[in-house]
Amino acid sequence: MGQKINPLGFRLGTTQSHHSFWFAQPQNYSAGIQEDEKIRNCIKDYVQKNKRTSSGFEGIARIQIKKRIDLIQVIIHIGFPNLLIEGRTRGIEELQVNVQKEFYSVNRRLNIAITRVEKPYGQPNILAEYIALQLKNRVSFRKAMKKAIELTEQTDTKGIQVQIAGRIDGKEIARVEWIREGRVPLQTIRAKIDHCSYTTRTIYGVLGIKIWIFVDEK
Repeated sequence: MGQKINPLGFRLGTTQSHHSFWFAQPQNYSAGIQEDEKIRNCIKDYVQKNKRTSSGFEGIARIQIKKRIDLIQVIIHIGFPNLLIEGRTRGIEELQVNVQKEFYSVNRRLNIAITRVEKPYGQPNILAEYIALQLKNRVSFRKAMKKAIELTEQTDTKGIQVQIAGRIDGKEIARVEWIREGRVPLQTIRAKIDHCSYTTRTIYGVLGIKIWIFVDEK
């Protein structure tokens, strides 16, 4: 059997750093992870409800969380400027209140900042979201994958691999389809690879989308 490892975890400490920075005692560790998950889900739900664009895009590349004793700092890396809250102080304050309500933290302040990602289609999360929207709109999966690869090629990446698994096109038997363009050296630790797995619900059932993007080599 092939032993698969998440390419981000495989490269931690070399080309990849953590998305959450905090320290906890062993007995509080699991509570800290659950809190991170709650914060991320709360932000995604808020963006989903209040997005301004009709495309259905969330456009969140990643959410970084840094915790101190008295402060939780959340940095949202967003792909598209017209999405929701960029430049709207009221929107950020509203989001802050929403997240604060979600986990009852009395002695810690919450600070949310938003950063713009320069090349949104070079981010696997945004790309996976784009493919998911295409599949929901009944676009052929091959066409969606090829279009996603075309969008990535404009951002000067060295290679990309896209994989879709599940009941593709509503077929009875689930299968895995993938396509690769350029180099994707998964076994080379010094190669910086961005990866994401994304789940999308279609009328036929759940489809899983995985994307590997070879960004650079040190």
